[in-house]
Amino acid sequence: MQLRPLGNSDLQITPIGFGAWAIGGSGWEYAWGAQDDQESIAAIHRALDLGINWIDTAAVYGLGHSEEVVARALHGISERPYVFTKCSLVWGEDRVIDSSLKRDSIRREVEASLRRLQVEIIDLYQIHWPNPDPEIEEGWQTLADLQREGKLRWIGVSNFDVDQMQRCQAIAPITSLQPPYSLIRREIEADILPFCQTHQIGVIVYSPMYSGLLTGAMTRERIAALPSDDWRGRDDEFQEPKLSHNLALVEKLTAIGSKHGVSPAEVSIAWTLRHSAVTAAIVGARRPNQIDGFIGAGEFRLSADEIAELDAFLT
Repeated sequence: MQLRPLGNSDLQITPIGFGAWAIGGSGWEYAWGAQDDQESIAAIHRALDLGINWIDTAAVYGLGHSEEVVARALHGISERPYVFTKCSLVWGEDRVIDSSLKRDSIRREVEASLRRLQVEIIDLYQIHWPNPDPEIEEGWQTLADLQREGKLRWIGVSNFDVDQMQRCQAIAPITSLQPPYSLIRREIEADILPFCQTHQIGVIVYSPMYSGLLTGAMTRERIAALPSDDWRGRDDEFQEPKLSHNLALVEKLTAIGSKHGVSPAEVSIAWTLRHSAVTAAIVGARRPNQIDGFIGAGEFRLSADEIAELDAFLT
């Protein structure tokens, strides 16, 4: 896969990165159900074998567990991928998640992530959510300070709007934005992507397959059988009346993919990568074979007619 520069940084990343949300395991508010750590490690190794050169995780995924699994997977690997992680969602002994962008809180989070990831510097450190909004300036200034101190190589934001990014830019440059983007969620096309393109902010989109819904493997029966601690069972897009439209969209993706010998997952990811403002897409996996089902998206290109066909279906 051809490498792409990420924003104003010296990072050269593959168009697909490994997303480590689901491998956080169960027992927290936004879990995907139970997860076997050995399967997670095997999935990471498969991703690296197929050329993916970055992993995106967050402290809150599994309340620290995802970062620990990533560290275990990378132990002893000579050609290490970049590792990106995030802050702002914190928890206590009761495992209840809260938000903080206070200076001392972020510094504690950075030290904890460095320890869990077993590294001395984090390649890209991101504010996960812009909450509480009044603390954005304090949080971003803290990241800029930590970057100067050598604990963070580059700094970015996630889920920020244009106004919030402008407030950060007044303090220190933003390397990247991590927003949701998929055929189901297109809100960032209007203002956010043009802003990032104008200001040389890299964009690494998350949930390009809408958390598995656009892979072709998600059926009504599978959705009905999701475990009680899988957050997707509470999401509107996985329920009627939206579910029928989304499954019809998957049929459209399947038909387009069949012409090229690629999966609906690869079509959905390639659709996000078609946008000139998008640097790369974060794609989660829980098992090694899932990597093989989407890795082709890094090279696959939709034709103008196919993009128009999908646009017409969605309007």
